[in-house]
Amino acid sequence: MRWFLSLSVLLIMLSIAASSINTKPATPTPGPVAIAIEPLVLNPDDPAQLTLGALRYLGGWRLTSGRTLFGGLSALAVKPDGQIWALSDGGVVFELPQPGPAAKVIVQARLLPINKPKKHWMPRPEDSESMTADGDFTHVWVGYELLQLICRYDTGLKQIGPCRRPHQLSGWPETESIETLARLPDGRFIAISEGGSGPAGGRDMLVFAGDPVNIATRRPLRMSYMPPVGYDPTDAVYIGDGKLIVLNRRATLYDGFTAVLKLIDLRQMREGAALNGPEIARFAPPVLADNFEGLALERHGKQRILWMVSDDNHLFFQRTLLLKFALDEDL
Repeated sequence: MRWFLSLSVLLIMLSIAASSINTKPATPTPGPVAIAIEPLVLNPDDPAQLTLGALRYLGGWRLTSGRTLFGGLSALAVKPDGQIWALSDGGVVFELPQPGPAAKVIVQARLLPINKPKKHWMPRPEDSESMTADGDFTHVWVGYELLQLICRYDTGLKQIGPCRRPHQLSGWPETESIETLARLPDGRFIAISEGGSGPAGGRDMLVFAGDPVNIATRRPLRMSYMPPVGYDPTDAVYIGDGKLIVLNRRATLYDGFTAVLKLIDLRQMREGAALNGPEIARFAPPVLADNFEGLALERHGKQRILWMVSDDNHLFFQRTLLLKFALDEDL
């Protein structure tokens, strides 16, 4: 969130009316939301381009809505039935169908139940930034950045279970905290700080042996994730064979938003290790690029589908993009 705070200050200085820039509602209201779906090519300068690094483009869409509730999407998950859950940083879950020929769909928006602290320096401190689930979506875990809290939800995100603030997160900057949360098939969890420093440089990375909200789960391993220079990690997803894809985001006044996907070999994981890996795709103009924050994996037989979503921060100059790729079989 460091880039966002800096960018927001600049925008406020340049704006006559700050309220006209950010349209995020003060009090989210759940219910049906109409969303317009606009198909996009990967590269407007070369509409025939379908390959980007180790990814093959299957489709991309810009999502818009007349309701200010929609937007700010920070995390993504795809259920076994193909339904997409998109989580906003305001604790709103949008139940999206996979895009098809329809130019507009009606989706349900639900508010996550959360036990808020009585006092906090932010008026709405939920800031839900990360989400991961078990295989059948019986349980879903959500990371709250400003609260530095992990909560487990049951019965389709309708019922809140236990919440816990692991003390290892207390040293993470509140505005650059638990941006990344990923569950591995063996029940381990990975949490990566957006801005907190790791023991060997890079970003702090914690590996929990079990459920991070269970007080019986032993102390996590601490190591370093090494993002590309100038980039911050915003999400990660396990793709199988001991490999993790990490999404990294950068925002500069010169380049705007760019993103890099890195492939991490989890067999390197040990206390104090520095985890690095090759770049497998880069998102920079003229290729579609925005404030990408969410990743999700879907499987169709042996084919692995990678979904990406961008967070428009409810700002007029950003977009909500939903992208779909097939992963290279050799990854």
